[in-house]
Amino acid sequence: MEKTVVLSVFNTKAKAYIELIKLKLTLAVVFSGVFGYCLAADQVDWIKIVILIIASIAITGASNIINQIIEKDSDKIMKRTATRPLPTGRLSVNEAAVFAFGLFSLACYLYVQFFNIRAAALAVLSLLLYGFVYTPLKRKGQIAVFVGALPGAFPPMIGWVAATNHFGWAPGILFAIQFFWQFPHFWAIGWLAFDEYKKAGIQMMPGDGKTYDTAFRIMIYTLFLVPVGWLPYLLGVTGINSALVAMVGGILFLMQTFHLMRTCTDKAALQMMFGSLLYLPVVQIVYLLDKV
Repeated sequence: MEKTVVLSVFNTKAKAYIELIKLKLTLAVVFSGVFGYCLAADQVDWIKIVILIIASIAITGASNIINQIIEKDSDKIMKRTATRPLPTGRLSVNEAAVFAFGLFSLACYLYVQFFNIRAAALAVLSLLLYGFVYTPLKRKGQIAVFVGALPGAFPPMIGWVAATNHFGWAPGILFAIQFFWQFPHFWAIGWLAFDEYKKAGIQMMPGDGKTYDTAFRIMIYTLFLVPVGWLPYLLGVTGINSALVAMVGGILFLMQTFHLMRTCTDKAALQMMFGSLLYLPVVQIVYLLDKV
């Protein structure tokens, strides 16, 4: 009986810790980092890819935990976040903080030991910007999205630098693609959760609500994806085929923003959100397949 109780408590705690790192979001970040590494590497080292995956999960998980510690009170207010481990009390702030520190330490060790100081520095900077700058700014206004887009765009650049130990135009372009992609992606989420965000005192939208003006601003940022998608080809990193696919993907994504401008409905925002979730991995996979 006691073993059953202990096992039940262990399973509950383990599940809560996994929820705390936001595994689905974390794996999307990991994918972008591995993409950057594979695109840069002359020869793929599968052992290093596994280590990069672990390091990426650790640093991203730590960032997500810091975010949730700071937002535990506002998370209680919103239906979307009320069931997270901290608002429900399944984990304490101290437990979350210790877990975050452990993950952060593991990530730093792996980046330094198996890759390089530059990649480690970028990973740490990403955590600091996301956890300690972006998160508090979410209550201050729309500037939070711009700040949050910086660490959100770091993963492919971190992967590239981990493989090459140097910066340059190529990782900068990978950063730019993911940077501009985040605005329509997060604003679509902000559109769908507008009322809950407003109730929690969080301003994530570029305009004053679900209006044409807001949709227009979303369209402007999405527009940048069309020319930026050509840059890896122009730099000689990828071939013409991937540039064409990226252009078509960018145009289709842009058309979704036009639809949002015409209708200003949650349905259009939801379609745009799914479009954003499809656009980025497809483009990254095509770039990788078309690597020069």
